[in-house]
Amino acid sequence: MTAVSRADIENLVRIAARAAADKKATDVMALYVAETLVVTDYFVIATGSSDRQVHAIADSVEDALREAGAKPIGREGERELKWVLLDYGDFVVHVFQAAEREFYRLEKLWSDAPRLELPADVANVAVSAPAEVS
Repeated sequence: MTAVSRADIENLVRIAARAAADKKATDVMALYVAETLVVTDYFVIATGSSDRQVHAIADSVEDALREAGAKPIGREGERELKWVLLDYGDFVVHVFQAAEREFYRLEKLWSDAPRLELPADVANVAVSAPAEVS
């Protein structure tokens, strides 16, 4: 097994975030959780407005990452499409409907986690953030 650099992981995280934004996901963000969570390094979080959009966002992310050479270890949430989770080992993509995102509040739970800087058109909602990771 080859070691993956942090820069390579961040590149894949940005590809995932861009793919979500391209399908009109809102509130897209990437959190660096490695300092407080041992199972993964990053969370990508995005919101879709319906089950159909959540599915489209998840498919778009998976397709874009597959083109970049990354395959998910697991994909969950397909039945109800309220929250789809794509596990890539070094990062996890969470695509929520708004009510589920508000209920689970991952960005609040991990509020001390630095945010990975994303292009303004990807991170389309201005929010105050802790320290940036570049």
